[in-house]
Amino acid sequence: MRLALAQITTGLDPDRNLATVRDQARRAADAGARLVVFPESTMARFGAPLAEVAEPLDGPWAGAVRGIAEETGTVVVVGMFTPAPGGRVANTLLATGPGLDASYDKIHLYDAFGCTESEHVAPGSEVVTIDVDGVRIGLATCYDVRFPELFRAHADAGAALSLLPASWGPGPGKVEQWQLLLRARALDATLWLAAADQAAPAPSEPETTAPVGVGHSALVGPDGTVRDALGPEPGLLVADVDVDEVEAVRRKVSVLANRRL
Repeated sequence: MRLALAQITTGLDPDRNLATVRDQARRAADAGARLVVFPESTMARFGAPLAEVAEPLDGPWAGAVRGIAEETGTVVVVGMFTPAPGGRVANTLLATGPGLDASYDKIHLYDAFGCTESEHVAPGSEVVTIDVDGVRIGLATCYDVRFPELFRAHADAGAALSLLPASWGPGPGKVEQWQLLLRARALDATLWLAAADQAAPAPSEPETTAPVGVGHSALVGPDGTVRDALGPEPGLLVADVDVDEVEAVRRKVSVLANRRL
């Protein structure tokens, strides 16, 4: 399977961000990608009034993403916000394309490093996998990467690949933590991990305390090795995933079969 990780910087305007999704999906399709993964909060970056920009999955923004997926013949996975009870929103991944329409609400909310995502975002509760061309794929979002049990749940559901859109908050040591956690989660579950982070903001961008991104999107193999990665700047990573490698690694390192707890 050929996939693309679109490392972009989104702003506060969902329509402008949608134009970026369209441009990147077209570029990915031209490069032969079947699956195009965008970051968390692609609809609007954190710092926007989330309750005001949130739309249901049958709303116009999600509908436009479905149109982009149909136009390009790809499966598009993109971060957006959907309404939730009590005035909060859900931090949602939309996965859509030919024969597929699914969503995942972020389970683990970013109440860490001085941020309290749960003030504005309601947590999800369901582990979600999708099937693309016969390959089962697990969905996760940003802070989820600190919880290995979710990725093992993907593996238990038959996934050979997990996708991780993110808006990774910057700070001392955060890039190193991001890179370490990606490799660890791939090893924990012996599966491929494809992580699409927001690009680091340009120096000219206004400062914000909201989590934006640090870049360093990456594709990690089931043996924990980084197969390809970007730096902090915007970019499009296109790479091939050999799903047969998952079974080969699991024969050598049977951590899933050897679990006692």
